[in-house]
Amino acid sequence: MGSVFVKRLTENGCITMKILVATEKPFAAAAVQGIKKEIEEAGHELVLLEKYTETSQLLEAVKTADAMIVRSDKVTPEVLDAARQLKVVVRAGAGYDSIDTAYAKTKGIVVENTPGQNANAVAELVFGMLVYAVRNFFNGKSGTELKDKKLGILAFGNVGRNVARIAKGFGMEVYAYDEYCPAQAIEEAGVHAVANRDELFKNCDVVSLHIPATPETIKSINYAVVNQMQKGGILINTARKEVINEPELLKLLADRPDLKFITDIKPDADADFMQFDGRYFSTPKKMGAQTAEANTNAGIAAAQQINAFFKDGCTKFQVNK
Repeated sequence: MGSVFVKRLTENGCITMKILVATEKPFAAAAVQGIKKEIEEAGHELVLLEKYTETSQLLEAVKTADAMIVRSDKVTPEVLDAARQLKVVVRAGAGYDSIDTAYAKTKGIVVENTPGQNANAVAELVFGMLVYAVRNFFNGKSGTELKDKKLGILAFGNVGRNVARIAKGFGMEVYAYDEYCPAQAIEEAGVHAVANRDELFKNCDVVSLHIPATPETIKSINYAVVNQMQKGGILINTARKEVINEPELLKLLADRPDLKFITDIKPDADADFMQFDGRYFSTPKKMGAQTAEANTNAGIAAAQQINAFFKDGCTKFQVNK
């Protein structure tokens, strides 16, 4: 182990690192116990900063941390500058846009995520909201069924694959497009691969978004793209709110009274979307990973990755190479 990792020695001569769990929205108690067990069994020290209300609290706590586990917490240049000993940050979850990965790289700090740990939870939420939507938000009026409907999945990663698995149980026809996933891999999963994003929107009754927020995808789901959907189409977003072009989608919902939009990420223009009663639904908070299982899986995976990093320098899940 390089000298960069040498900090404190326990009585048995093992290297000890200080691991900070900084969560404005805390992990479930079971997850915290699992993280604590992983970290302490590896001979490291666990420090908890839960339900903090001021950035200053995070800045103080991170000063002496060698590693940090976060959820959706903002890890800004200010935080990274305050972290004089920080070597690795792990986001317990797949999305990591709340962390300034580029700035972390300039400081030699490794940033990792825990892909796949929340995937089933997000996928199940998609169908919870989808059934709610096709049954007219349970207003007592006749709705429709999912069986034989065409579902389009935009991005075929861990969540997309779980969405496809569940959709088959509903008897849906499943299609997918992913710029970075070969068509052969999609077909091998028993899903129809389409040539491009437009084909997905044109041919499907329902489109579920699972794309990250990148310079290429931000506001990419716009009027022209969604307007290609079949009559009675439903757009589902459990990815990132930034991928939606909100002004254009608002205009489209006004022009197309047959379309529905459901999401677990409250849009900035939520009050404006609310005018489309019976065609728009948003959960009060982002709910995709809000299950006891996902919470625990992601937290423990983050702890295990930190242990592996300090044990042998493993950076398998690094996102800022």
